[in-house]
Order: sequence, then structure tokens, then C-alpha cells
Amino acid sequence: MSTRVISPTGRGFLSLDSHPTGCARIVADMWSHVRPVDAHHQPVVLIIGSSAGYGLAATIAGLARYGVCGVGVCSEKPWSARRTATAGWYRTIATSQLATHAGTRMEFINADCFADATKTEVLNLIAQRFGPVDYLIYSVAAPRRVDPVSGDMYRSVIKPIGQVYRTKTLIFDDDDTLRLQDIEVPAAGSDEVTATVKVMGGEDWARWIDAMAQRGLIRPGFQTVALSYIGSDLTSAIYRRGTMGAAKMHLEQTATTLDARLGTAHGGRALISVNGAAVTQSATAIPGISLYVGLLRGVMGEAMYSPIDQFTDLWDHLTGTQPIEPDEHGQIRLDQRELASDVQAEVTARWQAATSDNIADIADVDWFRDEVRRLYGFAVPGVDYDQAVDPELPWPSWQGAPVR
Repeated sequence: MSTRVISPTGRGFLSLDSHPTGCARIVADMWSHVRPVDAHHQPVVLIIGSSAGYGLAATIAGLARYGVCGVGVCSEKPWSARRTATAGWYRTIATSQLATHAGTRMEFINADCFADATKTEVLNLIAQRFGPVDYLIYSVAAPRRVDPVSGDMYRSVIKPIGQVYRTKTLIFDDDDTLRLQDIEVPAAGSDEVTATVKVMGGEDWARWIDAMAQRGLIRPGFQTVALSYIGSDLTSAIYRRGTMGAAKMHLEQTATTLDARLGTAHGGRALISVNGAAVTQSATAIPGISLYVGLLRGVMGEAMYSPIDQFTDLWDHLTGTQPIEPDEHGQIRLDQRELASDVQAEVTARWQAATSDNIADIADVDWFRDEVRRLYGFAVPGVDYDQAVDPELPWPSWQGAPVR
């Protein structure tokens, strides 16, 4: 055991170290926020991207509310001589422990979800221990992907399409205060658009479904959901009309194709869940999103729809506890509170008025700063950061009997 005091290292939105106790407390707090229901059937789930952001919320909500079992897939780094493990490493350990304590069985595979070898490993595990899958949640935000067929490497970018994007955004100063800064992002080239779609579009989602079908691991009535985001007009130039939007459009087109296939072959469905804004590691990389989310919190306060609340509701829709009421495009909309006209009008007014002098008055910058820190297990109430902790925690391993 090598205990030490762990403090944030890095600059701005990035910390190079994570705090194991803080990460565990975040998972426990999310779990305690969910009220369990009596489930007549223990669903088997596969969650791709289970360790962070929306995927973590989906995992915890499914476990805590419906006692799901199955496999979560993520890509996290262990500790080294110089650094702690990544935050997702510690969050996964805590999630596994809570699942075991609650009497559910959830395995976690730390691997590249895009690789065919990972699909084989995961589906072998599911076949051996769980049997056919009821639900697949696809929540992937990745910087790169190796195409398993061609071997080519593709890198995703966050850029506008067609013209330069100029905006203001929140950044951290050296003294850890937040201020506004004007930034400029060049337009993406056609190769960059293609690469972003290859990484963040629906191609890999469809490959997971194909692999499951070939193995006979799709249960009748199976449902799969991929996560998307539309957001405000204030950020649409960099997001919905940019490279990420092109990838999300491909994801949504893939849902239409998969939905028809699954309906015919399995009585199943493929859906898109359009989620509300949140502070996630991937979102902080998008220019302007930090300002938008800080202003949104300033307008909505505690009424802002948290990821764990969103995914508690999503599981209720998928399991039939609450009816699915899709929009005209067949999508589940969990962003309606955020996009309400009165909320957006106030956020827009504050966006236009925002300066470095008034930003602390019109945006909840303290909340935003702490949310960024909590991505790495810091700024968590109740955690003593002066106490030495052991960062060398092993990846969870469950050796129980099959649940089929």
C-alpha cells in the first residue's frame, strides 16, 4: 500500500490526478439519489461508455433503480509511478462495490470499445454469465478510433463547418478563477468532418448490434439507445452545425436503420435519447459550452436536470414504468426543461450581456468550477483532502456464478 495526500494537478479543465475517495463519494451520492422500484425481471444490460458522464449516470441509475445486471465497457488508465489512475477507474471500482452490496451483478471491461477483440471478449462474458441482452446503452465520447476493417486511425475534432467560429467562453486563470475570453476556431476540412463521423457517428454502435445478433445475444423485445445532444442556438454553430453535429446526425440515421432491423427480427427498438446539458469531461472541451452551462445553471439553479435524474427517467421509459413519448423524429427528449422558451430567453440575454466584470453575477461560476473539480474527485463535500489515501486500487473482478 502506497498512501499519499492527493491534490489536483494540471491546469484549467484538466487534472492529471484523481482522488479515489472523492470519486467513490460521487458514485455513492448518485446512487443514493435514485429510489429503487420492485422489478419483476432483472434486466441484462450492456453499457458502452460506463465510467463517465451520461454513461456513468445510465449505469448507476439502472443498477440502483432496477437492479440490472450485465457488463459495462470503458477505457480508463491505471495508476503509474507518477500519477493516480483516471477518475473513471475509481468510479468504476465504487460502482462495482455498490452493485455487489445491492445484490446485483455487474462486470466491467476496461478496453477499447471500437476493437473487434473487445466485442468478442465482452460477448463471451455475456454469453457465459448472463445470457441474451435486454438493453444496450451506447454512450461514447472518444478522441480517436481505429477502424477495425481498414486499420486506419481517425481523430475527432470539435470545429464548425463552413466558416470560422468566434465566441466567448469561460477559462481558468492561473489563480483558478474563471474569466471570459474571446476565442476563434477555424472551420473543419472535409477530412476532419469525415473522421469525426467515423469516431462519433453510429458505425460502431451498429457493429455492436451486428456482433450481438451473430452470437444470438439479442433477447426478444430488446431495446438499444444511443445518446445525443442538440442544445441551444447559442452553441449550435460549434456543436449541432459543426463536426459533432455531423456525427450526431449519422448516429440518428443509424438509429432509424437499426430500429427497422430490430423491429422485424426481434420485436425490438433502436432509439436516440437527446439529453440535457451537464458538466462532463467531454463537454468542457467544446468552445463556448462552459459559458453556456454556467449561465444555464445561473438561470435554472437547482431545477437544472442532472444526469442521474435524466437517466432515472430514461430507464423508466425503457422498462415501461413510464410511457415513451418520442418527438416527431422518434427521439426521446430529456432536454425540454433546458430548451423551454423562457429559460433560453434568459440565458440568451445573459450571454449577450456577459463580461468579465459581471460574469460572477449572472452565471453560477462557483458551481461550475466545483463541478469541473468533481470530475476528478475533488471539491466533494465530506471528503478530507488532507488525509493520505491509497491510489493503487485494483480493477473490480467478479467471480460469481452465472445468472442465466
